[in-house]
Formats: sequence, C-alpha cells, structure tokens
Amino acid sequence: MNKEKIAKINELYKKQKEGTLTSEEKELQTELRAEYIKAFRENLKSQLDNTYILREDGTKEKLAQKADSRRKEDE
Repeated sequence: MNKEKIAKINELYKKQKEGTLTSEEKELQTELRAEYIKAFRENLKSQLDNTYILREDGTKEKLAQKADSRRKEDE
C-alpha cells in the first residue's frame, strides 16, 4: 500500500464526513480500505512469523501460533 492510496483513503473519509461522497467514491473507498486491511494483516503476520522469545537460559523459541487464532472470515 503506497502513500498515494492512503492519502486517497483519508481524502474519501473527509468527503464522507462532510456528506459529499458519491456512490462511485464510496465503492472506491470500500476497495481501498479492504486493500489496506489486507496489507496490514500480511505485514503483521510477517512480523509475528519472525518473532522469537528469548528465554532466561539464553535459548530462542519461535513464537507459536494459537490454535484458535484464525478468524471466522479467514476460514
């Protein structure tokens, strides 16, 4: 997600708040928000996949995924 798309999301939000958002802009806003959320989740997953816990004895342990961590939407 680049800065221009984030700026467009913010611009559309301001128009929505003012009540001047057209139906085409509303569709674009929905698409951009979905793209932003997808990129955010992928980035977070990548960070968590590369996270290790440093134990007191000096060993590193990879962060484990919770068994129930999947959201209903992802299934």
